[in-house]
Amino acid sequence: MTAFSIVLLAMIAAFLGMRLYSVLGKRTGHEQEPVLPRRDERAAPSPVRLDDGETPPSTLASAPDASGLVYEPAAEAGLRQLLATDRNFDAGRFMEGAEAAYRMISEAYWSGDRETLRDLCDTDSYEAFVEAIAAREARGEKLDNRLIGIDSAKITAVDLDRSEARITVRYRADISAITRDAEGKLIAGSMSDASQTDDLWTFRRQIGSSDPNWLLDEIEAA
Repeated sequence: MTAFSIVLLAMIAAFLGMRLYSVLGKRTGHEQEPVLPRRDERAAPSPVRLDDGETPPSTLASAPDASGLVYEPAAEAGLRQLLATDRNFDAGRFMEGAEAAYRMISEAYWSGDRETLRDLCDTDSYEAFVEAIAAREARGEKLDNRLIGIDSAKITAVDLDRSEARITVRYRADISAITRDAEGKLIAGSMSDASQTDDLWTFRRQIGSSDPNWLLDEIEAA
């Protein structure tokens, strides 16, 4: 098996999975729309397909970060265990796909792109997203969110359970979160202010599976 590589949005047909344990909290009608549904009881408020590509040397660290690492120290032991089990795993390439996934899934939810979400999510998560989108549409609201940039993305934990690997990634990002009514009038958010997010996304994959895709298993607040 060759190592994972990234296929751009226009070229992929990804099959990802997400488990969302709560979608939206109660609304008074004036709160700002959440950035993304997530596992978070306090409020309600993306990887792209990782296909096989050319085989590079397997490595733990090869990402654009000041420290040169794509993982936090606590994740190193788990990464080494994963690498020992799957010699084709490359953390740098995985993180390239994970960052692309963050953008793709977020933008699909914000724009109400059900078809893209259907390709990116399993049944439960797709239905959760569709429910949130339908509720938004019923209120006559639209999101005009923009991902300003991902400040950092690092692997925080790696767990192996028999033949399944789970990788948790912490994303810190700046997002311009704006809600408009049916006429396009601004009802929440600001064009000049960006919201800082700090979320954990967990991906899973069966080790040794012929399917190269990592599935997005859950999202929660960091």
